[in-house]
Amino acid sequence: MRDRETAHASDLREIEIIATNFKRRLSGVTSTIVQLIPKQVELGYHIATLGPGLPENLPRLGWLRLPGLWMKPRRYRVRIWHARRNNEMLVGLLLRSVLRMPLKLVFTSAAQRRHTGYTRWLIRRMDAVIATSTRSGSFLEVPHTVIQHGVDLNSFHPPEKPDDRMAATGLPGTYLIGCFGRVRHQKGTDLFVRAMIELLPRYPDWTAVVCGRVTSEHRGFGEQLQKMVADAGLTDRIRFMGEVDDIKPWYRRATLYVAPSRNEGFGLTPLEAMASRTAVVASDAGAYAEMIVPSETGAVVPAGDGEALTRAIAFYLANPEETLRQGENAVRHVRSEFALEKEATAIGDVYKRLLVANK
Repeated sequence: MRDRETAHASDLREIEIIATNFKRRLSGVTSTIVQLIPKQVELGYHIATLGPGLPENLPRLGWLRLPGLWMKPRRYRVRIWHARRNNEMLVGLLLRSVLRMPLKLVFTSAAQRRHTGYTRWLIRRMDAVIATSTRSGSFLEVPHTVIQHGVDLNSFHPPEKPDDRMAATGLPGTYLIGCFGRVRHQKGTDLFVRAMIELLPRYPDWTAVVCGRVTSEHRGFGEQLQKMVADAGLTDRIRFMGEVDDIKPWYRRATLYVAPSRNEGFGLTPLEAMASRTAVVASDAGAYAEMIVPSETGAVVPAGDGEALTRAIAFYLANPEETLRQGENAVRHVRSEFALEKEATAIGDVYKRLLVANK
């Protein structure tokens, strides 16, 4: 791996926080890191990333520089090692407790389930723990701070130009309803498609799009959904777009967004949609229920309940003006409660407590 570093990462004495990412493939955790790090740098945190799968523009620490972590940073006696996965916690623990590097370990947990014994063992050895939602915090057995993810309001925003409008898609209808993310059973894509097959014949002004990658192991699942749509004679009204180059304009083109996941870690897509002035119908998987204000910015239904999902969507398709009103509310709600800067500042407060206590 090439050892590429930006200004902060060029001098180890200036690095105070190491954000780890030990997974090459894109995941929800990786997406949060990609959004968060630039904001943390903008706010003045001396941070560098460690690991593959991240954009080259992020401040980066090469693996060959790890021995340099025995050297204390310029301003403090310790550094922060921020982990979000078990293997990242384990490496941090080895560096701190076995190799005696001056590190303080922070772990962010998004899990919506009881942790394994091994994970609980690792978590108990962290110096600080962050939960991404009240629900994920309920599964932790140690003191923790709840800090919800935020969304980049510069990237996700209401329509501004013609390409942000439904008309730019060339699709039929007046209003667009979208479901974005990997096409698989866990994400509830089938629940969305079944709802669309039932509802769209009654609401001719609406067209549905599914945007997201179908991996090889889920190809059969995706092909079955497309066959269902074809058998219903709705191939022109329920479009499978695949993995699009830039999802952001699709949020802005949509009037309603649906997040039908059966299970989720945190789940950023409802926030991205609401920031784009789009109302949301979501399951109660992940932290979705903590994001949405029912009847004001969208609706929440039990995860895996296709009938409840269909009923909730039907209300919005039948009342497009109300859907637009809730979209307007959604922008204000996200700007007030889920700005990325708010998340970055709250995490920074956790860092500062550990750094200042060891100054």
